[in-house]
Amino acid sequence: MNERIGTKKRETKETAILVDLVLDGSGSAEVSTGLPFFDHMLDQLARHGGFDLKVLATGDLQVDGHHTVEDVGITLGEAFAEAVGDKAGVARFGSGLFPLDEALIEVALDLSGRPFFVWHLPFGEVLPLGDPPFNPEMAGHFWQSFATAANITLHVRKRSGDNTHHLIEACFKGVARCLRTAVRVEGGSVPSTKGSL
Repeated sequence: MNERIGTKKRETKETAILVDLVLDGSGSAEVSTGLPFFDHMLDQLARHGGFDLKVLATGDLQVDGHHTVEDVGITLGEAFAEAVGDKAGVARFGSGLFPLDEALIEVALDLSGRPFFVWHLPFGEVLPLGDPPFNPEMAGHFWQSFATAANITLHVRKRSGDNTHHLIEACFKGVARCLRTAVRVEGGSVPSTKGSL
């Protein structure tokens, strides 16, 4: 099997992003975004996805973390799309329930070639995480940016929980596990009656 690798760069007046992604990796991560909590979540994505992931990002954190988080999502989604290629033989779908203490998150995704995103994860009091702070509301925006750039359908829904850290971490672990399942090669043809995804 050919190596499934994606490498993408994105440079704007607000950010400079480099992403290297190896789908069939060992779960190792080299991540630096200037937002320690976000780095921790991206590390979880690599570890639970079984990916090798490098993310180097600088952005206008003096404004806030919005542009950095959004642009990492876009760049990572583009790298994922490149790495998964024509999707020949992949399982295509992934879904499950993912607990972290009191938090329980439901994730379902499809490497559909049709970007669509549903996020239902209400927080109680929204408390910034880490220093510099990561705004919890940006978690949904990250996954929306990723799903759109990766051309996948992604649903994330809260079943229970009230700890913001637990909820967001369960989301990252859950999406990672579902991506790991969806990209698994189990055949030779594209899993679609259309013949392409």
